[in-house]
Amino acid sequence: MSLNRNKIAGYLVLIGVSQFLLLMIVSEALYPDYSVKYNYISDLGVGKTAIIFNTSIMIMGIMVMIASILLNARKYYTPLLFLVGLGAFLVGAFPETTGLPHLIAALITFLFGGISAIVVSIRRNYFWAVLGLVTLIALVLYVVKDYGPLGIGGMERIIVYPEIIWGISFGTYLTNVK
Repeated sequence: MSLNRNKIAGYLVLIGVSQFLLLMIVSEALYPDYSVKYNYISDLGVGKTAIIFNTSIMIMGIMVMIASILLNARKYYTPLLFLVGLGAFLVGAFPETTGLPHLIAALITFLFGGISAIVVSIRRNYFWAVLGLVTLIALVLYVVKDYGPLGIGGMERIIVYPEIIWGISFGTYLTNVK
């Protein structure tokens, strides 16, 4: 019985992203006085919830990087996927208290996550392109500090949630590729 590398990669992405989503929600619930409107997601990586959040995002990053390596190297999107995983890992390795290293890691994750969703959508699922565009537009608004009524935390989630939806959808897609 031969192992299907796409299927394994799909399960790695699916499990990695799903566990991060669930543990991010757990961290939000455990973090004292946390506000999805006014707190950064990365606030979860310091204090009482640091071990949960940072470990979870690093696990997701490792699983996405391994998945990108398992995918056929000739696939045009594997370097993008690897960068998403690397950025996520570095977000956990360099919590927001580290300043610039954390900001660079978050930017890598946000930017290449949105780009990956768009690039991978070609000939597959155009809804992924919409998710990627939402991420990139929200990222621009975030960078220029135009948060609107969502607040800084809400706008950051408009960057991150489409990437999470795409990751779960893409992972599921890979598990079904023959």
